[in-house]
Amino acid sequence: MRFQWPSLAVFIVLALFATGAQAERSADFGDYVVYYNAVRTDFFNPEIAKAYGITRSRHRALLTVSVLRKRMGLAAQPVPARIEARGVNLSNQIKEIKIREIKEPDAVYYIGELPITNGETIDFTITVQPKGGEKRTVTFRQAFVTD
Repeated sequence: MRFQWPSLAVFIVLALFATGAQAERSADFGDYVVYYNAVRTDFFNPEIAKAYGITRSRHRALLTVSVLRKRMGLAAQPVPARIEARGVNLSNQIKEIKIREIKEPDAVYYIGELPITNGETIDFTITVQPKGGEKRTVTFRQAFVTD
């Protein structure tokens, strides 16, 4: 029997608990729920990071976004979406974030990396448009400690 690595989503959840970050950040938009967060990339297992093309470093963060469609009486369903994101630190420096789609058998999620420095606070703006849905915006602030 061949060993399969758990999905990136599993490692994101584990990294969030390890860092003490808020494990569930979400925004409810009627028929859709958007989950999002940012975590340092050095918390990821090296093999998982390599498999997903993530650069591991205490000076890099990974933004994660997933969009789920609510279904009456059933588990929410992952849906594809158009995602755009950027960050702005407290010195008004813009951090453009190139978003990539990751598809797995039971999941669709979006990731993007950005450089961070010790003590840097970033205000994230994420624009989400689920396939067939309205464009919505999510914002959140995250402080990073790298030392």
